[in-house]
Amino acid sequence: MTTSTTSESSAAPPLLDLQALVVAVRRRCRLWCAMALLGLLVGAAVAVLMPPPPAAVTKVLVAHKEDQPNDTGTLIRTDVELLGTTRIADKALQSLKSPELPEDFMRDYRGTGLTNNLLQIDVTGDSDAEAVARAKALADAFVADHVRRMQEAAKAEAKALRDQRDRMRDELAQVNKAIGGRSPESDPKASASIESHFAHRAELTSRIADFEQRAEEARIGTPRLIAGTQIVDAPRAVRHSLLRAAATNAAIGLVLGLALGLAVAAVGTVVADRPVLRRDIAANLGASVIAELPSRSARLWQRRRIRAARERLTASLARTVHSSAEPVSLLELGCARSTSVIALNVARALAAEGPVVIIDGLPGPQLANRRPKPGDPTVVSGEHAEAVSHQERRLGVGSVAPGASWTDLQYLGTQTVLVVRAGHGSAAWLHTVARQLADQRIPVIGVVLIDPDPRDRTDGTLWDGLHTALRGQNERLARQNGTGRRRTERLPIWAARVPDSNQEAQ
Repeated sequence: MTTSTTSESSAAPPLLDLQALVVAVRRRCRLWCAMALLGLLVGAAVAVLMPPPPAAVTKVLVAHKEDQPNDTGTLIRTDVELLGTTRIADKALQSLKSPELPEDFMRDYRGTGLTNNLLQIDVTGDSDAEAVARAKALADAFVADHVRRMQEAAKAEAKALRDQRDRMRDELAQVNKAIGGRSPESDPKASASIESHFAHRAELTSRIADFEQRAEEARIGTPRLIAGTQIVDAPRAVRHSLLRAAATNAAIGLVLGLALGLAVAAVGTVVADRPVLRRDIAANLGASVIAELPSRSARLWQRRRIRAARERLTASLARTVHSSAEPVSLLELGCARSTSVIALNVARALAAEGPVVIIDGLPGPQLANRRPKPGDPTVVSGEHAEAVSHQERRLGVGSVAPGASWTDLQYLGTQTVLVVRAGHGSAAWLHTVARQLADQRIPVIGVVLIDPDPRDRTDGTLWDGLHTALRGQNERLARQNGTGRRRTERLPIWAARVPDSNQEAQ
């Protein structure tokens, strides 16, 4: 066990403790739940207060001469980009007789390629009628522009083919003229030349017929493409459901708010570095967690269990104070109210065996200004602590929060039990508390953890905590032994913790 303990203590702590991070983020559930709720409300409010503008939609079937079954959508993407040009927007505005600038109009519509030949146009306007009119004008302008471009391309192609055909005809005329001026029987060499001219004429005739056919096909194919480009879905107003929009926006806001809340909680946890787990609090304070109490704001069905845990803690602390020959103090960090209640309960338990005086060193009015009940112990402020008789048992209550007077803590008690709220103090401040108490030679008997995480299964016991807690006491015993005075005190035996869940006390 010694070897494993030494190896674990010498190992460097992880850069980011995921378990502590998850627990700390879960403890800040109010933050990220509030952010999620805020996002939900903002999303729903945006849908109600900022409804989408009136919109219209239409679909256009676009026929291309270059259509191929394996087309990846390049042609329809080109049509989408052409739809977003000032030429199309200007033509649509001219048909609408609108003085709006094309650049401004282009912000109110967009095109989407649904398939290789189907184009959807979405348009917004000040009213449904205006949006429908804009959609129709845009569709007509696009179809007209597409038809014009196809016609111009077909005319250019047919003209090029006819020009080539005419050049072939001129060449054929020259060949015919050369053939007509010669007789094939005059000379053998002339006969071979005439045969070559006949072959060339046949080739030219074939090519002329081919160019003629291609020009005719180009001219005939254009009407088919023109007829294939048309509006297949008439412009219509888009109906918006307020309930659906509110639900959608609320869901989006909920997710975004939750994500933002979790991010803020996680970043805040890492930056603040406030230990939550038992092992971290015990390691930073150098003392074991001997008991724990749930939060006062627990659910109704947990009240009995919390009451039982508080009674066990009171009995345990009362036995410790009773068996100790030196005065014991309770020092709080982030839980002054809970500490004052624990002190009153312990004092009431000790009152049956003799007079008990609570020395109030808390900065607030938790004890000093309270209304005493019959049978309650006497409470005096720290300034009047010297007037308390030594025959009366003392129980000091103080604070180790920032701003505490460290030199006054020894007058509250030469031994102390720290009452710490989980996640309240930073790791640096817990180190400060442990160092200051060691400098004052006030041994820490143990730590009572307030509001622990119910799912925390880490061990808050330090195996060397006994030597750490009794360091100051051992020094006093050594000094007393040197002067001839020897005193033996009974060391308290502590339970691991007071259970607040289904775990049993050990």
